[in-house]
Amino acid sequence: MTARGPAGRQMHLAALAPCGPRADGSAPDGTPWRAFSSYERFARTAERGLFDFLLLAGGRLPREHEGRIPDADARGPEPVTVLGALAAVTERLGLAATVDTAFGEPDGLARRLATLDHLSGGRAAWQVVTSADAVTDGNVRRAAAQFTVPRSPQGHPVLIAAGDADEDRESAAARADVVCCDRGFGVRPAAGRAFSADVKRRLEKYGRAPDDLKVMPVVAVVLGDTAAEARERAAELKEAGERPCFVGTPEAVAAELDAWVRQDAADGFVLVPHTGPGGLDEFVDRVVPLLQERGAFRTEYRGATLRSHLGLSAPARKD
Repeated sequence: MTARGPAGRQMHLAALAPCGPRADGSAPDGTPWRAFSSYERFARTAERGLFDFLLLAGGRLPREHEGRIPDADARGPEPVTVLGALAAVTERLGLAATVDTAFGEPDGLARRLATLDHLSGGRAAWQVVTSADAVTDGNVRRAAAQFTVPRSPQGHPVLIAAGDADEDRESAAARADVVCCDRGFGVRPAAGRAFSADVKRRLEKYGRAPDDLKVMPVVAVVLGDTAAEARERAAELKEAGERPCFVGTPEAVAAELDAWVRQDAADGFVLVPHTGPGGLDEFVDRVVPLLQERGAFRTEYRGATLRSHLGLSAPARKD
């Protein structure tokens, strides 16, 4: 993480893009979800804002109920495929997918993620999602095929953990590069400090340093020209919930995000922009410049890989 003198550190930013349709069958910007332009626009905006990565939230194993898979679970696009296309229209933005470990054979998933890392020049990441039931366990064969893809540019794609349970925290400390959580944080920095301190104190037993793991809570952001307007928009959009929700003017939101990082409540944030066209554009246009003026966020990409954006070293090679 880049230092900014005695005042504190620079934050990391990512954006969560739902990988699949809303209830009306449209994508986040209102276009049909199958239209690639929706994802392209979102990714280009995130890269314009110098974000570390974009996270596609699809990729969980379709849930079977009484012998059938609900339509809502079956109609989303395959996220790694979407990211492969986005790699061609972006240059620096990290590309992360949430993929269930039971979504396919382990060697197939590893090949897809390693291939994405090669095609993107070292910008791939995987948010690990696990399933523990017997049905999904039966979908995976017991012997993985030989892995034939060359070592990827980053050593291996960045690993993103999720979850607030004790076992999730321990798993993140053992092997993850980033931990994202949208529960257990509340809306005050004190809750974030407690989570961050608990996760990072576990790193030492695995021979890891505190900066080897970035804590990036998933947060909602709603902006307004005045505090009252922002609160009204948040009520209309129903954005406030269990996850932290920053509501206010661009100046107030920038100050609050900066305060979280200064107070060691987070290393950065995965943003959930308000729904509708322009949600992420508004944050990039109105909040990012204020963060940059504070010295709280980068003014340019200084590297080409996602690990460089996150300030992470390449993993040691294991032959």
